[in-house]
Amino acid sequence: MGAADILYYAVHVQELRSIIQWKTWHTAVHQRDEEKEPVTLRICFDFLDKTSRSFSAVIQELHPELLVPVALFYLILRGLDTIEDDMTIALEEKDPLLRNFHAILEKDGWTYDGNGPDEKDRDLLVKFNNVVTEFKKVKPAYRTIIKAITQKMGSGMADYATNAEHNAVGVNTVKDYDLYCHYVAGLVGEGLTRLFVESGLANPALLQRPHLQESMGLFLQKTNIIRDVKEDWDEKRRFYPKEIWSKHVDRFEDLFKKENEEAALNCSSEMVLNALSHADECLFYLAGLKEQSVFNFAAIPQSMAIATLELVFRNPAIFHGNIKIKKGHACQVMVESTQNLRTVCEVFRRYARKIHKKNTPKDPNFLKISIACGKIEQFIESIFPSQDPQAIVRQQA
Repeated sequence: MGAADILYYAVHVQELRSIIQWKTWHTAVHQRDEEKEPVTLRICFDFLDKTSRSFSAVIQELHPELLVPVALFYLILRGLDTIEDDMTIALEEKDPLLRNFHAILEKDGWTYDGNGPDEKDRDLLVKFNNVVTEFKKVKPAYRTIIKAITQKMGSGMADYATNAEHNAVGVNTVKDYDLYCHYVAGLVGEGLTRLFVESGLANPALLQRPHLQESMGLFLQKTNIIRDVKEDWDEKRRFYPKEIWSKHVDRFEDLFKKENEEAALNCSSEMVLNALSHADECLFYLAGLKEQSVFNFAAIPQSMAIATLELVFRNPAIFHGNIKIKKGHACQVMVESTQNLRTVCEVFRRYARKIHKKNTPKDPNFLKISIACGKIEQFIESIFPSQDPQAIVRQQA
């Protein structure tokens, strides 16, 4: 810890307390037993650590029934994403790879070394045979779910890769934006829900409410898109829909000019407004998860998302570089998100109020944002009333 960190945590004592609390007192609901794992599975978990250390930690605390299927599901989709993201792969090679990736999952010994040398997760595909080996060992029902989602996602990614207009100007309409987020994140929500229900660790009624699982994925994806706008633009990608940004600036690149800061903030706040529409459905979904480790796995990213939305809301820093939640802040959210639905609702309520407090009448969407924040509070109040009706009756008596 550097001098700057010491000074920061001297002022933000609660965040330091949260770091200590998480590292010292957090006990995993379930613990992975590495000694019983074959070499190929240990290699898979090594890749999981390399691709996303924070997400890997949550996966490795899952119920043993879901541990390996979810870990492999994540690696498979990361492999798919690594092909889709790599602009050095020619379209004529990329298209069939994406569309047929689901069939590769049971092809013994399959590997791929066609990624560019700078692609972060290229090594995962170079040694993908380990994923294939372990995938073939999981229960047939889980394999069927993972292959089905991989096929849908691969086809969707291929459609976007071959869409010249999308590649030239990015996403046009809000409807297009929702469809893109569906392919890259909504389908993940569907796949995880089917795995949860198949394992008997979630309420089967979730399958009858596909809009809830869709919102779980879209809420996370849209938050990332809002936060990563500068990083994406530097890599010649733009996911803010033209239908939104064109209300505020003439050209997308104008968002990054200092003289357009107010317009850029109004644009990003409209993006936040769009993301907030999914918040109450995420809480509704979490109510359907029966087992603690599955609840933790789903709740932590959602709580981090609402905290991130508050961080980026009317924050000009997102147009100049990547920003993220402080470690102590993140630990505090994680501690709160591994308890129960009521506590997670309090996290959502707290950040909705912070967004509402930062909202300004200068913003064209001031009223809509206020209503969106109020909608979250109203939903929470409907589940966990702040006043006990029976206590009120007793007082009146």
